[in-house]
Amino acid sequence: MKQFRSNFYMGGKYFVTGMLIMALMAGCGNNEEKANDTSNQKREQVPAAGKTEKAKTIVFYGNSLTAGYGVDPSESFPSIIQEKIDSLQLPYKVINAGVSGETTAGGKSRIDWILRQPVNVFVLELGGNDGLRGIPIAETSKNLQAIINRVREKYPEAKIILAGMQVPPNMGRNYATRFRAVFEQLAAKNNVALIPFLLENVGGVASLNQGDGIHPNPQGHRIVAQNVWNVLQGML
Repeated sequence: MKQFRSNFYMGGKYFVTGMLIMALMAGCGNNEEKANDTSNQKREQVPAAGKTEKAKTIVFYGNSLTAGYGVDPSESFPSIIQEKIDSLQLPYKVINAGVSGETTAGGKSRIDWILRQPVNVFVLELGGNDGLRGIPIAETSKNLQAIINRVREKYPEAKIILAGMQVPPNMGRNYATRFRAVFEQLAAKNNVALIPFLLENVGGVASLNQGDGIHPNPQGHRIVAQNVWNVLQGML
């Protein structure tokens, strides 16, 4: 697996740290939450077309990457996964529970609300905003563990997938290395499936991202969807 720092390396120098921080604030802040609130609620509440009440549920629980910030809802990777599922006539419906700007602490605080609906497969995609904000890794790990625990308590039979994330070394190489390892450690500890790096072959590739250099464009989302599908397909 390629290192995130190599993905973010272009022309002999790293992306400017300030660009990342500004993109974080612009792309993952209050404005983004407002812009996505309505679409997120609709996607969480409305079953996919053509699905029956007997369909099993796949919940994608994450931040702006899952919510599909900056792209049409139909172009987000969870929607692309639904298209794939429908093409294979599998009895699953996708629920997009992504909220832009979400940290692991925010995810922990709203998990009980999401778990009011049945969950057969739970894809946990959180932590990226923690990393960009330099939140202590121990706190990120603790919050992710708490979310996994709640899913297991409410739905013991649910299958869980953890999406690995990486951050550029602007917070220090040691932080970036330990951050990447957290997802591997949690997956092993909890015996859950791991997507090694959600943004593999997308992170740092200008042509696959929006202007902020962080959020995938429609083409990037298709690659992200394939990264997810490589792990998810064996569970359906």
